[in-house]
Amino acid sequence: MSLTGKNAVVTGGAKGIGGACSKTLHREGANVVILDIDPQGGQLAEELGRGALYLHCDVSKETEVREAMDKAIQAFGGLDILVNNAGIQRYSTVTETTEEEWDLVMNVNLKSAFLCAKHAIPSMQGKGAGIVINVSSVQAFITQNNVAPYTTSKTALLGLTRSIAVDYAPKIRSVAVCPGTVDTPMLRDSLALSPDPEAVFQECVDMHLAQRVGSPEEVAELIAFLASDKAPFITGQAIRIDGGLGLRVAGSKRD
Repeated sequence: MSLTGKNAVVTGGAKGIGGACSKTLHREGANVVILDIDPQGGQLAEELGRGALYLHCDVSKETEVREAMDKAIQAFGGLDILVNNAGIQRYSTVTETTEEEWDLVMNVNLKSAFLCAKHAIPSMQGKGAGIVINVSSVQAFITQNNVAPYTTSKTALLGLTRSIAVDYAPKIRSVAVCPGTVDTPMLRDSLALSPDPEAVFQECVDMHLAQRVGSPEEVAELIAFLASDKAPFITGQAIRIDGGLGLRVAGSKRD
């Protein structure tokens, strides 16, 4: 699954799924540009060494995205892989969500993917090939209470994925990756909002047929595969990596 000679940009690439993607793509031979507002991205780039670059970037702002993509292209000579991973979670219903909260989630989770694709695709076209991978969520298909902005943003990413796949075929592919519950800093922050984090974590485990939550590395391995020459016939699809979350209906019998 070699990515030698490929140049990748990972948004939210400092930690969690994004950090695992940065490490995995680099391990497979790609040059990796980590876009994040978290300075931990700089530490990760130093850890990875040659072929890794950290750029501080608020991916919800076009001026910063354009500048970052220009620097990435200058550093490595073009782009082949874009992983739109940056995302945040907010808990509220439609009637409880403020306009500011709605806009924040949409800007970080959805607008950023549009902006990064907008400024990465021309370089891919110049190289004659490329892939845009949007990290969506299983909540694009099923959902829980009190996550209206998040679920909406992650569902909209599927439409963006299809549009990119259709508009830039056959040279450029686009795929959405839809994880179930993954043990990331964002999950741990969410659990901390509960008076009994361990009980909520166990509920997360129990929802999955795999009887565990996923790891960032598992999602990163899938993304690396999709970005490689081993997956050239996959485009426009939403691929779930969710441990069977949402397949079992309540009341079904167990052995």
